[in-house]
Amino acid sequence: MARRPTTGSLWSSLLAVGAALAVTVVLLGVGSASWGDALEAFFVQPIANRYYFGNMVSLMGYLLLASLGIVIAFRGGLYNLGGEGQLFVGALVGTLAGLAVPGLPGPLGVVLVLLAASLTGALLASVSGILRRAWGTPELITSYLLSAALIPAAEYLITGPANDPARNLLATRTLPEAYWLPRLLVPSELNLAFPLALVVAVMVYLAMFLSVRGYELRLFGLNEEFAVYAGIDPTTYSVGALGLSGALHGLTGGLMVVGTYHAAISGFSGGIGWNAIAVALVGRLHPLGAILSALVFAYLDAGAKASMLHTEFTFELGTIIQAVILLLVTASFVVRGRRR
Repeated sequence: MARRPTTGSLWSSLLAVGAALAVTVVLLGVGSASWGDALEAFFVQPIANRYYFGNMVSLMGYLLLASLGIVIAFRGGLYNLGGEGQLFVGALVGTLAGLAVPGLPGPLGVVLVLLAASLTGALLASVSGILRRAWGTPELITSYLLSAALIPAAEYLITGPANDPARNLLATRTLPEAYWLPRLLVPSELNLAFPLALVVAVMVYLAMFLSVRGYELRLFGLNEEFAVYAGIDPTTYSVGALGLSGALHGLTGGLMVVGTYHAAISGFSGGIGWNAIAVALVGRLHPLGAILSALVFAYLDAGAKASMLHTEFTFELGTIIQAVILLLVTASFVVRGRRR
């Protein structure tokens, strides 16, 4: 049986977001002594404060870039559940590459870090594609298991052999300042990674919907047997699509290093590789839809952080809201899939 992702309609995504906002309002009202202050903290602070707004947009860029990797894989009928590991390990390898060659001019140093991170992510994801083509091993399982195995190994390197004893954090040495991306909205973390993510989203859209390769990828995802019958090479769109998906995850990790953290820090990815799956689904597996979806998730995350600082709420509020969105969107996929 051919596997195909169901893109569905925009209405189910809007319903999911609306339900999540309703849950948010209820939780704010039940758990806060002052409902008005809680609502203001959650909904107003992320856009009223320069620091909060910049950090929100910065997170949006990272979520968008990682979700584009999910879009490519799912559109090709493939399931990449190893994005978190590809992002984390790619970031570590990129950091080590930058530390190994500290004397390059700034732009070349940034390219080195990003290239090493992207190639690492691509390699990790391609392994699942190769196993799928060679022995029919489900990439859903192999991508997840490979990621689950490599994240602890990367954590060991960060906290052990590659750790910088001069820092209070469990982290590697800091990259040379010349390798840092310039900030766009000081004092926030917003940097050039955000406009780069927007450019990549447009490029993915053009490639996916206005090129022969993009058409073949979507056809392969809709019906692999028919695509092979039509002369499309299955290796190109199984190994290749997963490799490109992993490369975007690795690129995300590299940008987080050169743009925000300037080192590989223990646990720094914060689940972005997992959240990217929800972002892609809410965006209906469309590169441009992922832009709005990433904005929604970043806004909810910023609101949760603001509520944590200004009210009695804990950060788990944002997790609950994201879970509601993912649950409703997943349910809509299942219902539409059964109808088909």
